Amino acid sequence: MQRFAALLDSLAFQPARNAKLRLMTEYMCTTPDPDRGFALAALTGTLNLPNAKPALLREFGVQRLGETLFVLSYDYVGDLAETLALIWQPSDTASAGQNQPAPSLSEVVERLRAASKRETPQLLEQWLDALDSTGRWALLKLLTRDLRVGVSARLAKQAIADLGKRDIVDVEEVWHALQPPYQALFDWIEGRAPRPDPGAAPVFRPLMLATALEDAELAGLDPAAYRAEWKWDGIRVQLVATAGHRHIFSRAAEQATTAFPDIIEIMDFNAVLDGELLVARPDESGTVHVAPFNDLQQRLNRKQPNPKLLQDYPAHVRLYDALMIDGEDIRALPFDERRTRLEAWYAARPRPRLDLSPLVHFGTWEELAAIRAGTREAGIEGLMLKRGDSPYVAGRPRGPWFKWKRAALTADCVLMYAQRGHGKRSSYYSDYTFGCWRPTNGGTAELVPVGKAYFGFTDAELIKLDKWVRDHTTNRFGPVREVEPGLVLEIAFDSIHRSTRHKSGVAMRFPRVHRIRWDKPPEEADELATLERMIAAP
Repeated sequence: MQRFAALLDSLAFQPARNAKLRLMTEYMCTTPDPDRGFALAALTGTLNLPNAKPALLREFGVQRLGETLFVLSYDYVGDLAETLALIWQPSDTASAGQNQPAPSLSEVVERLRAASKRETPQLLEQWLDALDSTGRWALLKLLTRDLRVGVSARLAKQAIADLGKRDIVDVEEVWHALQPPYQALFDWIEGRAPRPDPGAAPVFRPLMLATALEDAELAGLDPAAYRAEWKWDGIRVQLVATAGHRHIFSRAAEQATTAFPDIIEIMDFNAVLDGELLVARPDESGTVHVAPFNDLQQRLNRKQPNPKLLQDYPAHVRLYDALMIDGEDIRALPFDERRTRLEAWYAARPRPRLDLSPLVHFGTWEELAAIRAGTREAGIEGLMLKRGDSPYVAGRPRGPWFKWKRAALTADCVLMYAQRGHGKRSSYYSDYTFGCWRPTNGGTAELVPVGKAYFGFTDAELIKLDKWVRDHTTNRFGPVREVEPGLVLEIAFDSIHRSTRHKSGVAMRFPRVHRIRWDKPPEEADELATLERMIAAP
């Protein structure tokens, strides 16, 4: 455990990507199995310790400091694991030198998996007593599944690929067919066994992703080489169906199977398909109409939707591509050929709740730009451009696929509330709730919240914003500060929809701080009616 703690500590203070890779590769090279496999699982977010819940850790803190002092400490530090690691004092038995030796990472994982809910608190207390402050912090980070050391799952996989001088695409291809502690993966990486073969197993296959297209780049591209599709405003999913297995995966390879039984019931095929999950309703003629993203949000994060939800917000998948059809892997084929195969597969047996995303025909970039200009009125995010000769490859190679999104909307809003962030931002007020003006019956105007943003500004701007919040606080609600209506933020967002989430009755999609309008008086910020006019027609 102490070796893993030292790795996390080094990663947290190392900003350089290549240096992080070297740290992880060295750890994997010098750490025995299964510790390194469990470390890899922790870094990639695949390690699950069901009985060690954050609520239990908060209870530890309350027992030691009392509820008020612990809440204040947690608010100040901004991170549960760091707070508890800082306040932890070993028991009298541990102080007398009678505590057990520090556990290994594999011991922590294996004993927690075998422990009951009643046994878990005692185990954790023993380990927290036995570890030093860095070890305690690492253990608690492990339990909360919130490492925050600047390492993405893909970067950790890259370190494993570097360890064996392999291509990361090969690692990602087999990744989802394996389980922690990844013994088969290390055996292949280090040359002791052949590469694991997922074959036709019903597992997630890495998605091909697109890069953002700037208007200036169009001149260097041949329009005849590309095919255009609509970029629908839903969530990307992969449908995996084989004999006896039906799964829905998100783009991050997370299972969404139980949340969408209405899609699962029509997946009576043998294929791996790539598409967009939407809420859509057919009219009397059978034409399918896509609902706004806010309707889809009613279905997200519902593990067991009730019959009314299924009826009111029917799920639909609009297919883009096929990775496998009838057991045949077709990813190496050009896009045009994959599209032809997908069209033939769908035409042979159309299914409800599935259809094909239509191709957008064009001759010149100017013609396509004119089509793109109408996407907002149609409730579409923009366009996708795909080379007709492109194979389906994992990752985000630049050139084969582009996303050409519509321009963002903007609004001038007034800062209303601020809250501290997490991790490196735990000492700063970096999460901002903002609002717009709405007339009252008395003829005056009131601010009503329309969204929340926590990115879009630089580190230097964050310091200035944090100071402004502290200097202009008018009220406190736990960790949240209310501020006087004196600062205007220009907010960029992709779209806006009706919603009951805010008092205003609207909610923004992907809001971010575009500019800080230090120069603009708050009374000149936008009215709610201005945002309501931006709502796309159903």
